[in-house]
Amino acid sequence: MMNIRPIRSNADLEQALVRMEELWTAEDGTPEADELDVLSILIEKYEDEHYPIGPSDPIEAIKFCMEQQGLTPRDLEPYIGSSGRVSEVLNRKRKLSLRMIKRLHDGLNIPYESLMGEAAA
Repeated sequence: MMNIRPIRSNADLEQALVRMEELWTAEDGTPEADELDVLSILIEKYEDEHYPIGPSDPIEAIKFCMEQQGLTPRDLEPYIGSSGRVSEVLNRKRKLSLRMIKRLHDGLNIPYESLMGEAAA
């Protein structure tokens, strides 16, 4: 039987996370799986309210993409412009233009939300 309560404190959150871990391998269609679903919703709601994740940093998103794909700053020139412009962007001396954002999204599959940063929030 489910004994679900609202999560109102970090202590409640810890208890819910422990219970969630216990239920992690519950089979679909079981009361335990239903409890897991409800707990995950409650945990997500509490964490969204108390530990919001701020907007992503566009430069960090680009650097992450470069690392994942093994790219160098020179590889960004088709998307951003000259090597000097790439350097300015990566060193935060120049903001991304809408044209750069579109090219980076289309060419490297970086999400618009990541490239827009605070403007997307």
